[in-house]
Amino acid sequence: MLYSTGEKPGNGKYVCKICGQKVILDDTTDTLPPCPKCKKTNYRKL
Repeated sequence: MLYSTGEKPGNGKYVCKICGQKVILDDTTDTLPPCPKCKKTNYRKL
């Protein structure tokens, strides 16, 4: 399943679909940011 910037998919590790950069959300209210490395907006959960 893909997640996009601005969504609140829950805590866990997410990886950018384009460059593989990992983003960790610590709380269920955290929002996915644009990728800090390539600025793209699609993630998948690890």
